[in-house]
Amino acid sequence: MSELLAPAGNIESLDAAIGEGADAVYLGLKSFNARLRTSNFAWNQFEAAVESVHRQGKKIYVTVNTVCEESETERLYRLLSYLHNVKPDGLIVQDFAVIRMAQQFFPDMELHASTQMNVESAAGVNLLGREGLKRVVLARELGLEEIRKIKESTETQLEMFVHGALCVSESGLCLFSSFLGGKSANRGMCTQACRRFYTAEMPQGLEQGYYFSPCDLELIDRIPDLAEIGIDSFKIEGRMKSAEYVGAVVSAYRYVLDHWKEDRKGAVLAGKRMLSSDFARTKTSYWYNFKTQKEGVEKAGGEILNPAQAGGTGIFLGTIASLKAAPDELIEDAKKNASPDTPLEQLQIQMAQFSGGSYDPDPGDSIRLHRKDDSGRVSHKVRSVEVLENGKRWVDIPGGFHTGDSVYLLQTKSMAKRYPRVLPNDLSRYRRQPGDEKLPVLDLTPVGKNELSYFPEGLYVQVSTLSDVFVVQSAHPVRVIIELNHETRDGLLQRRTVLPVSKKQLMISLDPYCPAASEDSLRGTLDDLIAEGFTAFVVNNVAHIEMLKGKENVDMVGGPYLYTFNRWAVSWLENQGIGTFVMPYENSRKNLESTFEQSVRSRVLVPVFAYPALFRMRFKLPAKYDFTYFTDKEGGTFKVNSTPDGSFVMPETAFAITDKTDLLYNAGFKRLLLDFSKTKVTKGQLREVTNSIIKKAALPGVSRFNWKEGFYSPQQIEEYKAGNERAAAARIAGSGSGRSPGKTGNGRTDAGRRGGKHPR
Repeated sequence: MSELLAPAGNIESLDAAIGEGADAVYLGLKSFNARLRTSNFAWNQFEAAVESVHRQGKKIYVTVNTVCEESETERLYRLLSYLHNVKPDGLIVQDFAVIRMAQQFFPDMELHASTQMNVESAAGVNLLGREGLKRVVLARELGLEEIRKIKESTETQLEMFVHGALCVSESGLCLFSSFLGGKSANRGMCTQACRRFYTAEMPQGLEQGYYFSPCDLELIDRIPDLAEIGIDSFKIEGRMKSAEYVGAVVSAYRYVLDHWKEDRKGAVLAGKRMLSSDFARTKTSYWYNFKTQKEGVEKAGGEILNPAQAGGTGIFLGTIASLKAAPDELIEDAKKNASPDTPLEQLQIQMAQFSGGSYDPDPGDSIRLHRKDDSGRVSHKVRSVEVLENGKRWVDIPGGFHTGDSVYLLQTKSMAKRYPRVLPNDLSRYRRQPGDEKLPVLDLTPVGKNELSYFPEGLYVQVSTLSDVFVVQSAHPVRVIIELNHETRDGLLQRRTVLPVSKKQLMISLDPYCPAASEDSLRGTLDDLIAEGFTAFVVNNVAHIEMLKGKENVDMVGGPYLYTFNRWAVSWLENQGIGTFVMPYENSRKNLESTFEQSVRSRVLVPVFAYPALFRMRFKLPAKYDFTYFTDKEGGTFKVNSTPDGSFVMPETAFAITDKTDLLYNAGFKRLLLDFSKTKVTKGQLREVTNSIIKKAALPGVSRFNWKEGFYSPQQIEEYKAGNERAAAARIAGSGSGRSPGKTGNGRTDAGRRGGKHPR
C-alpha cells in the first residue's frame, strides 16, 4: 500500500493530517528547511510530535532540504546529531553535505533525496540509492510513462508530489529570488518571483499579466495509475497552508487510496467532490497526460501557465481599502492564543475594509493576506466582523498590512473541523536541543602532480552554439566550454563544422535537467562523444555522474548546479570521482574562500561574467507569449528564450566581477569563466568584457549578485538590530559620562569598532 504523506507546517496542520488519515507527515524545524516562512516546530514540539506520531503507528519526516554555507556546517552537524537522538523516521535532504556527514557520523539515519536535489531519471535515483539514500522525491516535471520507466529501473523507494503548488522552474534550479536580493529558493527564502505581475513588450504594445505564475498540481485522478506503477509515497504540498486545507486534501486522497481498487471511477469522482472546497489556484495535471517528451515540451506551458491568474492562493476577496484600530480586547485575545514564535507585528490586530472582491468573509473563515510589494504573506483566521448600517464590513486582520494589499479566502468556517490533538498538553518533559558538539575538521583532497592537466590556469569561455566558438577565440581562452543541446549535439557528432580548437581544448557542459525521457539518448550521446575523442565534461546532475563514472580517460568537472557551498558537499563529490568544480552563481567571495583553502583553490573555476538562468522551464512558452523582454514593478528588465530544449528567463543585467580578477588571482583562484550561455556573443561585447579584466575597471550597470553581500540571512539581520540596540544603549551611557555620543576612547565610532556593514 502506498504511503499518503501530508504537510505539517504547524501544530494544527499536524492534527488535521493525522486526523484525516495520513500515513506520515513531514515538517520543518527552525533552520535548514525550504519553508522558512512558515511557523515550523520548536524543539520541544518536535520531540513531542515524534513520540506522539509513533505512538499512533504513523511516520514523521524532517526537512533538512536547503544548501548550507561553510560557516554553517558545524550548526548543521549539531542538528543532525540532535535528530539522530530524537529519531524521526527520515530526513529529506538537498545538500550533499548532509549525505557526507551522515555517511561518516550517523550511518543508520534514513535519508530521502528532496525534490530540490533535482532527480528525474533512473540513473540519478540509482546513484543516490547506492550512496545509502532509501528514498528519492522525484522532480515534479515528469510524465506518467517517465515515472513508470524510473520505477522499473530501480529498487530505491520513489516519492512524488500529487497535489499543491508548483514551481515554474525545474526543481532545485531557480535563481530568480536569489538574484533579486539574496533570498535564495535553495535556502528556503524564496520570494516567489514566478507569482509576480509583469509587463511584457508585445508586438502590439505593452501588456501585463502573471506570466510565470503556475497553476496548482492535482493528480487525484492519476492515483490509481501511479499506485499500480508502485509509487511508494504520495506527497501533498502545503506547509504554508491552513489546517483546514491540509485536512480537506488529505481526506480526499485518503478516500481514493482506500477505495480505487473496488470502484476506480467512483472513488476518483468522490475524491474530486471532496476537493471542491480547495480554494487554491486553477488545477493542472501538468506533464502527466503527454505521451512523448516532444509533445510535453510543445504543450506543457499551456497546461501550467495562465497569465490572467493572480499570484495569490484562494478566492480573491479584494484589496484593503481602509484601516482602523481594533478593539483592545481583540488584540489581547490574539496575543493570548498566538503561537510563541508569531512575529510581534502580526499581533497588533487591526480592522480593515476590503474592496473589489466577490465574497464577504465571516468569523471563523481563513484568509491570506499578501503585501503589494510581495515582501510577505500571512494566513489568518477571522475573529471579528463588524457590519455597519450601510452594509460595509470591518474585518480583523494581522498587523503589518496596509491599504492596497491583497486578501484571499482560503477556507470557510463551515469547512473547518476540530481534530484530536496529537501533541500532549504538557511539553515540559521534552527538553532535548542541539548541543555544542565540535565538527571534526575536514580537509579536501590535496592536488596531485599532473592531476589537473585537463584544467589549466587561465580564462575559460562558455557558449551555447558552435558559431560562438569562433567568436570567442579572439579572447584566447585556455578552454572553451560548449553546452550540449539540440543544435550542438549534431554539430559535434556529425562533424559538419571544423572548429578552431582541438577536442582537448573543448569541455562539454551538460544540461542540469536530465529527464527519464532523454536518459537513454543522453547516455548514447555521451558514449559517442567519448568515442569521438571528447574527454572533459561539466556535469550538473547526479545522473551525469552515474553515466560517466568509471569511464576511461574521462574527466568530470562539477558544474555550478551541483551546489558546492561547503567542503562537505565538495568532499562527497570528490568521492564520486569529481576533482574540479565551477563555483555556483549564487555564491559569495567570503563563502568561496572559506570552502576552498589556499592549497585546493586550483580545483575551482570562478564565473566572473554571466547571464545566469533565473528560471529554467521544461517546456516552450505558449504561442501567445509573443515577447522577449519583460519588466517587473521595480523596473528590472528580463528576457526569455524559448527553445526546443525548454525556456529560460535571464536578467538583462549581467552578473560581473570582471574588475576583481586580480583579487581572485592573488587569492589563488587562477581559473576564471566568462559564461555567455543562452546569449549570442558579439565581438564588441566580448571586447568590452575582456577589456574590463585587463583594465580592472567595472562594467557599467552590472549586478554583483551575492558576491559581496552573500545570502540574505534573517539571523544576520537580527544580530545587526541587536548590535544597534546595544550601540544606542552605550551612546546613552556614554553621554552621561562626558564622552561624545557614539565615540569610543580612541575616537572611532562604535560601528567602526565592530567593523560590520549593514547586511542585506
